[in-house]
Amino acid sequence: MAKHGKTYRKTLESFDKSALYDEAEALKLAVDTAKAKFDETIEVHVRLGVDGRHADQQVRGAIVLPNGTGKEVKVLVFAKGPKADEAEAAGADYVGAEELAQKIQKESWFDFDAVVATPDMMGVVGRLGRVLGPKGLMPNPKSGTVTMDLEKALKEIKAGKVEYRLDKQNIIHTVIGRKSFGPEKLQENFDALLAAIIKAKPAAAKGQYLKSITVASTMGPGVKINPALVG
Repeated sequence: MAKHGKTYRKTLESFDKSALYDEAEALKLAVDTAKAKFDETIEVHVRLGVDGRHADQQVRGAIVLPNGTGKEVKVLVFAKGPKADEAEAAGADYVGAEELAQKIQKESWFDFDAVVATPDMMGVVGRLGRVLGPKGLMPNPKSGTVTMDLEKALKEIKAGKVEYRLDKQNIIHTVIGRKSFGPEKLQENFDALLAAIIKAKPAAAKGQYLKSITVASTMGPGVKINPALVG
């Protein structure tokens, strides 16, 4: 287990890590405890009362955060012909087809943060599932990354679109911005994300839906939010 430094341990002493806070308090603590010398990312971790092993209890989607993520996103687009031209004109960082798929497979090339594809390219992209899937980069119609409207998809991603999906522990891990945003802008992003997650609640989900919510900076400790106060 990794040992934490003096700054981290001192930060832990500045608040009650077992307490449940409201959104405003938690986000302020996440910002105040971000002590690194760089502009730390603020993350949200939401554990849901669902069983993602069942198709009718999956939770997945995407949302454009009101204040973006604070990150410059590199987008790879799989497209051919006029659609490739459209992608380039819309600001894609990389555009191609089979040659890019081979570059990913043979060279383990991942100099991009998001992948978009036109539907006709999914035969090529599908073969990359084993390498793109675990990294959360596999294009999907539900998240708007398999589409013919490449201009819209690129505009949303560049503006701060984030995807949310369950991991094997039924937890959603998502970025909502950076420390420099301040608590107010982070709360706007947090509220938009949680509203989308709540709206995506599967009909098959029973009992308490929001089990636990934690916010944390890249290097800081987790701060727990009272789920009963959200939504």
